[in-house]
Amino acid sequence: MEIRSPNIPPPNTQEIKRQFRSLLPLVLIFILGAILWNCWYTVEPEEVGMVLRFGKFARETHPGLHFKFPAPVETVIKLPIQRQLKEEFGFRTEIPGVRTRYSTRSYEQESLMLTGDLNVAVVEWITQYRIRNPYKFLFKVKDLRQTFRDMNEAVMREVVGDKTVTDVLTIGRQEIADEVKQKLQKLCDQYETGIVVEQIVLQDANPPEPVKPSFNEVNQAQQEKEKMINDAWAEYNRVIPKAKGQALQMIQEAKGYATDRVNRAKGDALFFEEMLKAYKEAPEVTRKRLFLETVGKLYPKIKKKIIIDEKLKSIIPLLSLNGKEKP
Repeated sequence: MEIRSPNIPPPNTQEIKRQFRSLLPLVLIFILGAILWNCWYTVEPEEVGMVLRFGKFARETHPGLHFKFPAPVETVIKLPIQRQLKEEFGFRTEIPGVRTRYSTRSYEQESLMLTGDLNVAVVEWITQYRIRNPYKFLFKVKDLRQTFRDMNEAVMREVVGDKTVTDVLTIGRQEIADEVKQKLQKLCDQYETGIVVEQIVLQDANPPEPVKPSFNEVNQAQQEKEKMINDAWAEYNRVIPKAKGQALQMIQEAKGYATDRVNRAKGDALFFEEMLKAYKEAPEVTRKRLFLETVGKLYPKIKKKIIIDEKLKSIIPLLSLNGKEKP
């Protein structure tokens, strides 16, 4: 038995049906519009669209406007294959920009590593990569991002474990980055991740905070040692090459002098032989020519000259032989 309140009028069934019929077309239009809107999707220029039909890969679409069956029949996953992606280890960037702000949390579980000489170093790095094969990236490895991060840590620890702490913190950083890149790419290809590793950037490498002052003192002492060695080599390179150059110059001058003396001696000997030959052919003429040549050389060098006629029987009376002239 139905009991109704006397103050509430009974519902008008006809009015409700009439309102429902008037709203039904609008509801149908809205549902149809939502379905049609869900059938179209846009792939950006740097992306590729991976279409899944009932969860299974159906096709790959390139940048532009495309049609698909509405969900849940077909769904689209867009992957930025042209964009460079990155993973950070040992730190996190909160706000990138001119004044980048980093997270204050500690990530030592990622960055704390043991070196080959049994020292500890804190290594922070960035792995930059691209998606080379979208199909492998989506379907070959479960939880790819975490797997890729685990691979990074494993490879970095392996490489750092073969280096000394000095190599890790100073001169060997580029070599470590190159080696990690090569081994990580080989591992990515082995796991069929569809990733190409473009660059490994060692963001920072420091000793742990408790031992940093002691390490800095040791590092400073090593730098002083290297400076003294470099100064010694600089002095060596300044003095030794100069001395070698001077010695070589003296040797060359001696050789030149010896060559000159030998050539002059050979020339004098040849001249004497020619003169002897001429003398033998004409002794009188040669003797007179030699006399005249010798007189011609000596006469200009004599300051006081006394000329005596060979036919004169006595010396001129006015000539002073004791150096004093008579009045």
